[in-house]
Amino acid sequence: MPSQLHRFQQTGRSHFVTFGCYHRRRGLATDAARATFEQALERVRRNRRLCVLGYVVMPNHVHLLLTEPERGSLADAIKSLKQGVARRLIGDAPHFWQKRYYDFNLRDYPQFLEKLRYVHRNPVRQGLCERPEDWPWSSFRHYASGEVGRVEIESEWTARRREQGGDLCGALHVLPPHSSQNRA
Repeated sequence: MPSQLHRFQQTGRSHFVTFGCYHRRRGLATDAARATFEQALERVRRNRRLCVLGYVVMPNHVHLLLTEPERGSLADAIKSLKQGVARRLIGDAPHFWQKRYYDFNLRDYPQFLEKLRYVHRNPVRQGLCERPEDWPWSSFRHYASGEVGRVEIESEWTARRREQGGDLCGALHVLPPHSSQNRA
C-alpha cells in the first residue's frame, strides 16, 4: 500500500468502506462474532452520529456504506468500531484487523446503488448462501422489506418511520430525500 494514502473525508459525501481481518483470517466466521460486529456498528452509529446506508459482515472482511459522522472523523469512527470489535472478540491479543481500510467516496445515486448491490451480493458470490436474503448479517432484508435489524439502516423505510418525529438523519447525501427512484 502507498505510504501516503489520500482520503477525501469531510466532503459531505457518503463512503463505501472495506476492511478485513488480519491476514484474511476468518475472525468473523461465527454467528456470535458477526453479531458482536453488528452490535459494535450500532454503538458507533449512535455515538458518532453517522448513518449506516448498507453493510455486510463476511467471515474475513466487512463492507460498509456510511455517511460521515457528526462527531469526529470517519477515520476515528472506523478506529472505534475496529477496536470495540477486537476487544470483545480477542481481548488484549494483538492483530484482529488489518491496519488500514479502503474508502471510496460515492458521487451519485448510480454509484451508491452499484456499491449497495455489490455489498448485498457478496455472500452469494462467496458461496455462503444462494440468495442475498439468506444472509442475515447484512442490510439486504431491510431494503427488501423494511425489516428492523441490529443495525439501524438509513433508507426510505427509516425516513418514513421518522417523518412524524421530524428526525431524519440527513443521510443519503448522494440521494435526494423521498425520491421514488431511490429504492435499492
